[in-house]
Amino acid sequence: MAASRYRRFLKLCEEWPVDETKRGRDLGAYLRQRVAQAFREGENTQVSEPEACDQMYESLARLHANYYKLKYPRPRDTNFSGLSLEEYKLILSTDTLEEFKEMNKGMWKKLQEKFAPRNPEEKHKAWARALSRLHT
Repeated sequence: MAASRYRRFLKLCEEWPVDETKRGRDLGAYLRQRVAQAFREGENTQVSEPEACDQMYESLARLHANYYKLKYPRPRDTNFSGLSLEEYKLILSTDTLEEFKEMNKGMWKKLQEKFAPRNPEEKHKAWARALSRLHT
């Protein structure tokens, strides 16, 4: 039975898309990682809680198949912002979020990062220079 569970999860992982714009935050990539951890021994893995495992699979399968989107269709595809799906995808991409994070940094923090020494040895030399200037 563990072998069939493993194969079902593998099939789900193969079908689940990976969104390359969400590096480090993608559900498909996370799912693959968790399945690899849970089934370390592949088909020979002993599942300690088979009911919970089956329930998890069924939940993920419903998400993947858009079960609830089809069961409860929306009369109109609208949202409070008026943005399109493509605009949301662009805004939520990892690159755009990193740009927003950079924009929100204060000026002092940006200057510190720009002029801060890169390795500990440079940092030590910079402190030594600053201290020598104070004593002269």
